[in-house]
Amino acid sequence: MPRQVRATILLLAMLTVLTLVCACSTKTTPEPAVTTPPPAAPVATTDLSKQPAALGVGSQPVQSGPVADHQAVAGLERIHFAYNQFTLEEPSRITLEQNAVFLRSNPTLKVAIEGHCDERGSDEYNLALGERRAVAARNYLVSLGIAGDRLTVISYGEEQPLVAASNEEAWAKNRRAEFKVVR
Repeated sequence: MPRQVRATILLLAMLTVLTLVCACSTKTTPEPAVTTPPPAAPVATTDLSKQPAALGVGSQPVQSGPVADHQAVAGLERIHFAYNQFTLEEPSRITLEQNAVFLRSNPTLKVAIEGHCDERGSDEYNLALGERRAVAARNYLVSLGIAGDRLTVISYGEEQPLVAASNEEAWAKNRRAEFKVVR
């Protein structure tokens, strides 16, 4: 073989060996597995334009921790909410109108509106949802002419269930706002 052909073959062989050596010696680090968090539970949105404006309520802080002596009184009925909602359905508005009649006939009573949730959801989420439920009830009572300074709001979230069971019937009863006279 001519000397130039041998040099070309030798050069090609060396390049092939060099390519194989480089390809085999390259370490590939595996990419870390990306774990996608599970989708969050859908958050209910409420069109606040459908809620009555709070007339004269101002920005009262929501109570937390132990509260004054709250007492249930005949004439103030609880209302219930749909799952993950704080909108007032027709039956709740009717009950609130009846509560407003009672409050008008007892003008010295001050009322704590307690927001409650079922056991599903985080503690933080349920406390916020309970507050929204109580505020929606307060706003509606204020729109009916009840003075905002007679109404305080507190959220218990899931901490005080009405029914201690884990089924739809119990959950429906636990999603509520209670009205208690402050003594």
